[in-house]
Amino acid sequence: MDNKTTEQRSENMRRIRSTGSIPEMIVRKMIHKMGYRYRLHNHSLPGRPDIVLPKHCKIVFVHGCFWHQHKKCKDGCRIPQSRSNYWIPKLERNIKRDKKNRYNLKNMGWEVLVVWECETKKLEKLTGKITYFLEKQN
Repeated sequence: MDNKTTEQRSENMRRIRSTGSIPEMIVRKMIHKMGYRYRLHNHSLPGRPDIVLPKHCKIVFVHGCFWHQHKKCKDGCRIPQSRSNYWIPKLERNIKRDKKNRYNLKNMGWEVLVVWECETKKLEKLTGKITYFLEKQN
């Protein structure tokens, strides 16, 4: 049972940012430190990717485990118990939209990497994943 009023819950949800989140900032700083330069949130590309490296034809999405339902994350894909008739379709639409955006980007010639929020907690492993993605040739 939710212990917040509708107004309190609405305020919490309103304050969740879609850009500039802590996981996104971690990935951005890591890529910049590696010497790569990028563009942010390109509105002309499907899914408005978080990080676009046009010179390398590579894109990085930084997904929140809850909002994008990271199946390998034990905390990420928990569905709220209240209002499940609202949450289940909403989260399923997010998953379907993400898949479609990745497909469209790949068809446009972009390579796509998804970094999950939980992966930003293990920096050494994340550095390896990003380095491999950015240094591999198409």
